[in-house]
Amino acid sequence: MSLALRERLIFEYSRPGRGARGQWPEAPARSALDALPDGLRRQRRPLLPEVSELDALRHYTRLSQLNFSIDTHFYPLGSCTMKYNPRACNAAALMPEFLGRHPLAPVAQGQGFLACMYELQEMLKAVTGMRGVALSPLAGAHGEFAGVAMIRAYHRARDDLERDEIIVPQAAHGTNPATATMCGCVAREVAVGADGDADLEALRAAVGPKTAGIMLTNPSTLGVFERRIEEVARIVHQAGGLLYYDGANLNAILGKVRPGDMGFDVIHMNLHKTFSTPHGGGGPGAGAVGVSARLLPFLPLPIVAREPAAERGAEAPQYRWLGERDLPQSIGRLTSFGGNAGVLLRAYVYMRMLGREGMRRVAEYATLNANYLSARLQQVGFEAAYPQRRASHEFIITLKRAEQDYGVTAMDVAKRLLDLGFHAPTTYFPMLISECLLIEPTETESKQTLDAFVNAMAQILREAREDPEQLHGAPHTLPVRRLDDVRAARELNLVYREPAT
Repeated sequence: MSLALRERLIFEYSRPGRGARGQWPEAPARSALDALPDGLRRQRRPLLPEVSELDALRHYTRLSQLNFSIDTHFYPLGSCTMKYNPRACNAAALMPEFLGRHPLAPVAQGQGFLACMYELQEMLKAVTGMRGVALSPLAGAHGEFAGVAMIRAYHRARDDLERDEIIVPQAAHGTNPATATMCGCVAREVAVGADGDADLEALRAAVGPKTAGIMLTNPSTLGVFERRIEEVARIVHQAGGLLYYDGANLNAILGKVRPGDMGFDVIHMNLHKTFSTPHGGGGPGAGAVGVSARLLPFLPLPIVAREPAAERGAEAPQYRWLGERDLPQSIGRLTSFGGNAGVLLRAYVYMRMLGREGMRRVAEYATLNANYLSARLQQVGFEAAYPQRRASHEFIITLKRAEQDYGVTAMDVAKRLLDLGFHAPTTYFPMLISECLLIEPTETESKQTLDAFVNAMAQILREAREDPEQLHGAPHTLPVRRLDDVRAARELNLVYREPAT
């Protein structure tokens, strides 16, 4: 084991008898331990490191300094919107009045929180053009599940039980066909044309009496705006299907164009991408869903309703949760309560801080940064996957020629970027573009940062021509060198075993 890797294991600092006993809780009474059945008692002490508080502090601080994160590096992951999240949003979500609210408390004791959630629903409706919003889904994939479940419920309510096919374009997110399958549907793929738009003839051939809907995002994961989206909506609706919008790329159109105006019937919104919550690491997240009028009865529960003061003869409006009695056709409850409260509060504060014009600027600067970065990378010798198209908030470059000429792959470039202080873009997605990097600079990065990234990429391209082995062996400066990805997947070993003495 290398010294660098060994230093990452806290067990290497362990010494018998060392610890921070002043931090230990009071030991339970002996009688309580005696009451434990023999089958539940340990036969030997747990394998835990014995370290001082200072050693533990230094160890985890060093680990944190090894991380690539949006707080430390440019993080241009395509289709993931890894942008800066204002600390003010986090501070507001951590106010004691919000943290101290218990989800089972009477609604009269949570009117402030419910008012924020109601206003968040209304703002999301306004920005997406949808008629109703539910906040309870806990992630983007959870929102996808809710969206397809509502489409299924809509067809069942009309006794249209044969509709079980969900059309998925080639440029869709990988979760889309998985979600369709989990909801009991069959995913049916349609091709994308050479210009990046959906193949309308293939779509016309795919729709029919079994079509439940189509799942897509606009802009697509190819980084271009679907120019014939109204025709796509017309084809699907005329066939009796509905349109689902994957909200992962909402950052590109915020305040500019609304999915509801494009003809979509249901949308999930990654509040942890577009609306200021730290993204990644498995959560927390929020995948709020919005629907058109025809899907309003099927929204997941609960939803916050506002009862005007005049109707109640009171001085202030009253907020309450809508439940099964209010929406008997709902697809039901997807969470124990109303969703990830902290994530939703961050989104609420972010939208209030930005306002209508601020949200328009998000899309303007996200698109400006992407097009600037695309043009600069092409100037230094990289090849755009769709050079004839303007980028949206992200774009694709292909290393196909570098792979053919120098034997350098997209993964080689990605690993070398780590040496130069940049997190790599998304690699090999979407899969229909060979040796591709999907790059999203986001609206929060400066021109100076983008120029530094271009300079690093230009250096890598020179190295590909002059010294390709430099790229094959990258990264060279990190504690862990390049891993065998296939072996790591097949022989994953995350268990520490005490060395034999």
